[in-house]
Amino acid sequence: MAKKVTTKKPLFGNLRSHAENATRMVQKPNLQKKTIDGKKVIISAREAKKLK
Repeated sequence: MAKKVTTKKPLFGNLRSHAENATRMVQKPNLQKKTIDGKKVIISAREAKKLK
């Protein structure tokens, strides 16, 4: 089982139409499974890019 290392969480907000109708939306972080030093971890794509 991969261990979650990142602290990123989803971003919540509203989608707004021209009539100002509000619809809830969620932007989830881009989490990836990577192997670092023989251990499987779950990190964001941005963090994986920095580790390269």
